[in-house]
Amino acid sequence: MSEFTGGRYVLPEPERPAGVVTAVGFDEQTEPFPPVRPTAAPADAPNVVVVVLDDLGFGTSSAFGGPCRMPTADRLAHDGLRYTRFHVTALCSPTRQALMTGRNHHSVGMGGTTEMATSAPGYTGFRPRSAATMARTLQANGYSTAAFGKWHQTPPSEISPVGPFDRWPTGEGFDHFYGFMGAEMNHWSPLLYEGTRPVEPARGPGYHLTEDLVDHAVDWVRTQRTMTPDRPFFTYLAFGASHAPLHVAPEWPERYRGAFDDGWDRQRERTLARQRELGVVPEHTELAPWAQDVPHWDELGDDQRALGARFMETFAGFTEHADTQLGRFVAALEELGELDDTLFVYLLGDNGASGEGGLEGTLVEHRLGHGIVDDPAEMITHLDGLGGPESYPIAPVGWALAMNTPYQWTKQVASHFGGTRDGLVVHWPRGITDRGGLRHQFHHVIDVLPTVLECAGLPRPTSVDGVAQQPIEGVSMRYTFDAPDAPDRRRTQYFEMCGNRGVYHEGWTAVTRHGVPWEMVGTGGKSFRDDVWELYDTRTDPSQAHDVAAEHPARLAALRELFLVEAAKHQVFPLDDRVTERENPEVAGRLDLLGGRRSVTFHGRTRRLIEEATPNVKNTSHTVVADIEVGGEVGGEAGDAEGVVVAQGGRFGGWALYCREGRACYVYNFFGLRVHTVRAEEPLTPGRHEVRMDFCYDGGGLGRGGTAVLSVDGAKVASGVVDATVPYYFSFDETFDVGVDLGTPVSDDYPAVGNEFSGTVHTVRIDLCEDPEPDDGGRFRRVMASQ
Repeated sequence: MSEFTGGRYVLPEPERPAGVVTAVGFDEQTEPFPPVRPTAAPADAPNVVVVVLDDLGFGTSSAFGGPCRMPTADRLAHDGLRYTRFHVTALCSPTRQALMTGRNHHSVGMGGTTEMATSAPGYTGFRPRSAATMARTLQANGYSTAAFGKWHQTPPSEISPVGPFDRWPTGEGFDHFYGFMGAEMNHWSPLLYEGTRPVEPARGPGYHLTEDLVDHAVDWVRTQRTMTPDRPFFTYLAFGASHAPLHVAPEWPERYRGAFDDGWDRQRERTLARQRELGVVPEHTELAPWAQDVPHWDELGDDQRALGARFMETFAGFTEHADTQLGRFVAALEELGELDDTLFVYLLGDNGASGEGGLEGTLVEHRLGHGIVDDPAEMITHLDGLGGPESYPIAPVGWALAMNTPYQWTKQVASHFGGTRDGLVVHWPRGITDRGGLRHQFHHVIDVLPTVLECAGLPRPTSVDGVAQQPIEGVSMRYTFDAPDAPDRRRTQYFEMCGNRGVYHEGWTAVTRHGVPWEMVGTGGKSFRDDVWELYDTRTDPSQAHDVAAEHPARLAALRELFLVEAAKHQVFPLDDRVTERENPEVAGRLDLLGGRRSVTFHGRTRRLIEEATPNVKNTSHTVVADIEVGGEVGGEAGDAEGVVVAQGGRFGGWALYCREGRACYVYNFFGLRVHTVRAEEPLTPGRHEVRMDFCYDGGGLGRGGTAVLSVDGAKVASGVVDATVPYYFSFDETFDVGVDLGTPVSDDYPAVGNEFSGTVHTVRIDLCEDPEPDDGGRFRRVMASQ
């Protein structure tokens, strides 16, 4: 193991001045000049691989006693170490930012996801330059670096073709990036980036995003070893699985057919028994209490049980598929002879399993984000399509609770271990001799960066790219590799997410749950001062099963004071419990790329704009004006106008202006539940035309209906009523496109692929005609609850 050598505290290392040249010509030069070489990694620095699975939960994987078979996790755990008290932040972006920086998520401005950012210091979504990433630190120390898959750390206002790009992966220390920027992605029809360039992979039969990501990771590492075998590599592989949408080919869920028919209560019992056998929980561990208001399996109807079992089969198949694909990457490292000298860090979740699927689960995740609950009697008719391209599913909360066995609660709920404790596997044959060992020290995701640096023989830098660095708040876990019984070096850790909060100190936890994760709309109004605090002695009660607040009031008071100290130190205040409402930058008060502009004109080949890079047409009257040309040399004969003029969103929510059989059309898709189409009766004549859609919003609150009026060259040609609209966001994965609809189609009226406009789109202008309706408290009426 290399020791820290002089230098490397200031990155990149300062250039050494060249000596004075005294020879007039090269023929008079008596000594050769030394070649210019970049900073090299320490001679024995290992390769580093960090893999993150999404929304998994402690009790999900077979490596930690769960029902999802994960052969790669099992293999790496068999030859490495399993950490049984490892913690994350309870939500995606915050965990990833903490992982990359070694600092607590609020300390680096990521108190929520990037889409929930506000202007409060701990919630801006902007990583300060004083907190350099793992990738930049390793890159400046001579590593080749590449990231694949989910990023979800760039402020939305910077995700556009004009950047800036310094907070994209390639601006944060990665030489190469292939993946997606947001919270989730359609695995059948992904919209990806290579570096900062948008790419659409060939979506032929059999395509799946997980397999595509592994293909690219394998190709990159093989190329890196061919071209620069003297340089170690850092590969970050962050899967979309097992976050919604649960997309996987039917043969994978089929492997679990019938395995979950006896329900989530029985599954919790089976998992805990297996966890005790494996030793990943103490023998005396109990199941934590069941979440209030969540039905037990025997309280469900037949349709609910049939749906519940299929949801879980799909989740399990999705998870096993991802882990199996990771096995191909591990096999490639082994084939290259690099596996034994690779520090492989495998996070089995970036938070607990997700309870955002609500009590029933849903075929389309975005519905629940807006308070719309699917009817099981309707969902059961689509059972065979679950996991396929016509679905965008997320499982019910009962299964999330089971996947977090033996702990309470789920993702978002940072107060309890169900939201924050995940399995961790560390594999490094050259540096770990205790193969298959268990490590029970308390650790947190901010401890990964210090561990990587120590294993690589690198110091914590004091200056990176000319910016003095704020302290790294994590502690290295390297001390545990050879000392299974070493005392904990992390004695205190605070937790907070969406107002759910807690603090751990020397075995005790004081916690308070403020909300529930399936209620994401209209959560404001509950005072944080009214929250009830619980107290757990995890030395004797490892699953937080018994609240002892009444028995130890003084200790609870002391821990509550400790939380206040830690929260103030790390920029946790002011607390913010809004979830879906914060998706709107105007409501959240964060930087808006458009700066309040009420009219924007897009050129005819505008592509791949996320919602925050376009005018917000939700909850307000607006106009879409397209300057198009058909016929002649471009569009063919009269009636040949075909394809998409402009579209936003996709199959599960959005709108589009397009032509079908030469006729101008407008479509509004309300979460895939109702699709309203307005269609002109006559086809467009050859030549240049102005096609205009005026949407007259009914007003009176959020998500109300309106009337769409379609005009051609100033003459009204059609109109129709849209009875409800999307109030907060259309999608996390679809985009705004001019001249085509990328991703999934808003309407089946045009093809999913090959829907480009047959003529020419010169411009598309969007005007917001009046101020948005006042916020009605975020209490979007659940207009679809019975439909």
